[in-house]
Amino acid sequence: MPNPDPISQCIETLLQQYFTDLDGEVPTGVYDMVLHRVELPLLTIALQQCEGNQSRTADMLGINRNTLRKKMQQYHLL
Repeated sequence: MPNPDPISQCIETLLQQYFTDLDGEVPTGVYDMVLHRVELPLLTIALQQCEGNQSRTADMLGINRNTLRKKMQQYHLL
């Protein structure tokens, strides 16, 4: 069943193109690749929207502040 959500539609379209572009090559690590590609802009934009306030950003994202800081370190956003 197609998802009418625009973000999901965008991701689905891009994933279909990714698999098409592989042209028969066997993909590996797709799950981690997709999470990394989505998580970095999500964190960046959320931090911008909260003017860098980590507590507000964590609340916005629905994650613990310590988890946010860990992810910020992981993506070199500190």
